[in-house]
Formats: sequence, C-alpha cells, structure tokens
Amino acid sequence: MRYVEAFVALASSDFAKTVAFYEALLEQPPAPSLPGKYAQWRLKGGLKLGIFCPNPNHHQEFEADQAGPISLCLEVDDLDAAIESLNHLGYPPQGNIQTASHGREIYAYDPGGNRLILHQSWGQTTDSEP
Repeated sequence: MRYVEAFVALASSDFAKTVAFYEALLEQPPAPSLPGKYAQWRLKGGLKLGIFCPNPNHHQEFEADQAGPISLCLEVDDLDAAIESLNHLGYPPQGNIQTASHGREIYAYDPGGNRLILHQSWGQTTDSEP
C-alpha cells in the first residue's frame, strides 16, 4: 500500500454555517461540493480542506467541549487583513498577535470551535524579524 495524498477534513453539525464561513474566509467557493454533505477546497500549496456533515449516528463522536490539540494553520500574505475578515465574519481572533521566530500569528476559532492559526511569515511582512 502507498499513500497517495493527505488532507484535512472537519466535521460540522452546522454544515451550512461552516461552509459559508470557509467560503468567505478563503474567498473561493468549494469544489467539489455536495450540498448538505461535503465541501472541499484545494488551497495554494496543495492542501485540501474538506468539511463534512457527519452521519447522524456519529454526531456525538465529533462533538467536543473545547478545541483539541490539532490546529488548522493558514498562512496569509496580510495578517491584518485576515483579522479584519474574521471580525467581519463574526469570529474575531482570541487574544493579541503573537510574535514567533517564523513570523506573526493569531488564534481564532471557526463556527464548530476548531482552532485556526493565521500566520504571516517574516518574508511577507514589512516588519523586520526581531
């Protein structure tokens, strides 16, 4: 057996709301899309992001009281604009912009409570590396 590809799939019991959030955040419609069941985006760099509505018998398996240890990290070319977009969508980031060795980043959460890390590399910002 040989693995062909890996991608991230997020379960959502509020499928329409989650798909609308990612469609606005990623500024592109999903393709392919199966209304009410599955939506997928192919992002720059080759990552595929899928959103699916879990089988009614499995909803409890995907419910969580808090975000788990996995984060969906999205590199952006303008962190300030990404923050404005999250604010406009009604999901403002939590806390302040953090400075890391690789650039600037901020944490946010999607409608399902999945943790997002929006990151801007030092090479993509006018700021200098500390």
